[in-house]
Order: sequence, then structure tokens, then C-alpha cells
Amino acid sequence: MNIQKKCVFLMAAMLAQCHISFAAASEVEANWPQRPVRWIVGFAPGGTADILTRIAAEQLAKKLGKSVVVENRPGASGALALNLVANSRPADTLLITVPGPIIFPREEPAIGKGLDPVIMLAEGPMIIVGPASNAQHSFADVITDAKQNPHKWNYATSGTGTSQHLAGEMINQLAGTQMVQVPYKGGGQAVSDVVGAQVPLAILGPTPVLPHIASGALQPYAVTTTYRLPSLKNVPTVAEAGIDGYDASQWFALATTKGVPQQRIERLNEFLSDIVKTQKFREAVTAAGMKIAPGTPEGLLKFIEEDRDKWESLVKQRNLKIGQ
Repeated sequence: MNIQKKCVFLMAAMLAQCHISFAAASEVEANWPQRPVRWIVGFAPGGTADILTRIAAEQLAKKLGKSVVVENRPGASGALALNLVANSRPADTLLITVPGPIIFPREEPAIGKGLDPVIMLAEGPMIIVGPASNAQHSFADVITDAKQNPHKWNYATSGTGTSQHLAGEMINQLAGTQMVQVPYKGGGQAVSDVVGAQVPLAILGPTPVLPHIASGALQPYAVTTTYRLPSLKNVPTVAEAGIDGYDASQWFALATTKGVPQQRIERLNEFLSDIVKTQKFREAVTAAGMKIAPGTPEGLLKFIEEDRDKWESLVKQRNLKIGQ
């Protein structure tokens, strides 16, 4: 009987301790953050990732009641920023805007591996452009010429392993071309060299190329998604231009250090779900040629894993050396 009483007492004590611990954890979450939140962008100021992040950060600060400080940490196609956040303490709760698809060596962190998903911020096409001086005025003509002159056509991107690089390699894979990537450290310099006809082609996000299309300095050939860009209604998709089965998009997602409390991630997801639907954010997304695509952390992880499998398969088929 005494043993039974002791067991009951111990169980009651353990339950009480669990209740206290849960209550304490809930109180900590209710009071988070106690200091400014850091939001890391792995690219230079002025790009799509930076613009969308700053708009979201400004509105997130109002919801949290604390400053949200955006830090640009460019380098290695975003890998430096990913490592910074992945190697930080969960208690610090660093946020990071993750661009995709982007392929790094397996040892590099990614969402689901060193980083926990929060929410998808935006998704949309890339645009294939050339200088106005190009003799080819349709993407079908570009592909025909690229097959006849395999070493003539290079394409500029914002870096090896980025969505633009992979989009170009998918064209090579499906069309049988041998176009060679010319990687830059950002879209700005890539655009300048294409406008100057130093490189005959570029595959880039809409933000750096749309003003030059409007001015007539660049001619748009195609968009990489299965749907046309509303601001370029007369520009066909790559599939419409003759490459069946082609579909490539770029996206920006929010992630944080692995091990951050789930309650905190859910709170961030709830806040950002509201923020991406605001007029200011939607206008910025539309101006960038993208669309909002919010959802749950679990849904984001599933999407990214499927997306990663698709592109890693292409990397193997093309025998690409990423990060080497």
C-alpha cells in the first residue's frame, strides 16, 4: 500500500512539474521577442529577395512590437547566409529569406536540413532576354540557331546553382542545345553585359530586366513557367515556344534556425500569412512579376523536397558540378 501511495505521489509530482514547465514555456513564447529580430538576406540590396523582405519585415515589426532588422549577407549564391542562420542558436531565432530552386553541395544547410520552414513568400517565372541587337526575334529562332551553332550561345545568370542556371540547363536537356552559363554575382551586372551585347542571352528574374524591356534595350524571348506574365502578355512561355514539358519557376521562402519552438514558427506563419496579403506586399510581388503563395510550414517543406528532387535529378542527368 505504501508503495502504491509513493507511486501515485511521484506521478502527481511529475504531472505538476510538466504543467509548470509547459506554462513557463508558454509564457516565454507569449513574451517573445524581447529584443530586435534579425532577418538575413543572402543577396545584395535592391534585388527581389531584398525588396520583398524589407516590406515584410516592416510589417512584421508592427505585429511583434519589436524591430525587425534586415541584414544583407551576400556571397556564394546565398550559401554564406544559410550557414549563418543554420549555425546560430535556436533561441536567437534568426529569420532568412531562402531563394529557390537553388542547388548546393549536400553538406550545405537547406530547409528541412539545418533550417525549419515558416512560409512561402512569393513564386513566379524567370524571363529569357537578349540584347535588342540580336538578329533572332523569337525563342524558336534562338533554339534553332543554338543547335546550328552550339558554341555561339551563352546565357548570363546571377550565379551557379541558382534557379536561372538550372532553368538554362533544363532547356539544354529538353531541346538538345549546348548553351553555356555565364555566372555573375548578381542580376545587375548580368543585365548590363547583355544590354551591351557582351553576352547574347540572359535568364533572370523579372525585377532587373523589366525596365530594360520597357526601354527597348532588351528583347524578351520567353518566360519559364507554364503561364504567361501579365505584364508581358505577348511573350510566350518556353513550352509555347516549342520545348514541350518545360516548366521552371523561382520562389522565395521564409525559414529559421532548426530547433526554434513550434509555437513560435506557427505564430510567425500566422503573421506572415496576413502580411503577404496586404496591398503593399502584393503590389511589390506583382511588380516583381511574381505571385503570393502562402501556406503552412508543412506544406512548404513538402513543396521544397519535391522541388529539390526534380532539380537534383537534372543535375545528375547533366553531370553538373555545383559548388566545386
